[in-house]
Amino acid sequence: MADDRRRTTRPTGRPAGAPPDAARLREAALNHLARFAATEAGLRRVLHRRVDRWARAAEAERQEDVAPRAALAKSAAAEVARRMVADGAVDDAAFAESRARRLLRTGRSRRGALAHLRAKGVDSETAAAALPEGEESELAAALAFCRRRRIGPFGAAEAAPELRLKSLAALARAGFARGVATRALDTPPEDAETLLIAARQS
Repeated sequence: MADDRRRTTRPTGRPAGAPPDAARLREAALNHLARFAATEAGLRRVLHRRVDRWARAAEAERQEDVAPRAALAKSAAAEVARRMVADGAVDDAAFAESRARRLLRTGRSRRGALAHLRAKGVDSETAAAALPEGEESELAAALAFCRRRRIGPFGAAEAAPELRLKSLAALARAGFARGVATRALDTPPEDAETLLIAARQS
């Protein structure tokens, strides 16, 4: 029984050590950016999570003054993220433009794309500037949504009225206005393909 207690109380994993300093946080930031595009806010969240992991491990080891040391490390993380912006490694506007194109091409509405960009840490003005204005771009996004769901021009040749209502409801839930949704569902298949090809090339 004593042996069992020793096994359950023995520390596991590497020691927590000291909280991440600016050099370690910068290395973590560069490693993350080498794999993923990020906004300043997104990168800051990644680094803060790293600090939080250290804090949990330090608390498990009963280190002293964990909370104030973690707060200092998070301040260093925020400064590292700001330096990445100043150095050009992080660009919220470029991130927003690239992500917006991808979102629209995969069938995300303008409203849905705005919500996604805001969740990624892009401010409202930058997010809005990254998205094209006008009903035609929104129609192309709605058609991409239809193709993914196999409805409208990409569904049955003559959908039953109840299926059309379900399709309109799906487009509405995705953030498309009724006028755009109706146009998308009524677009002939050949025209729908042409519009989607043009949208991909723009």
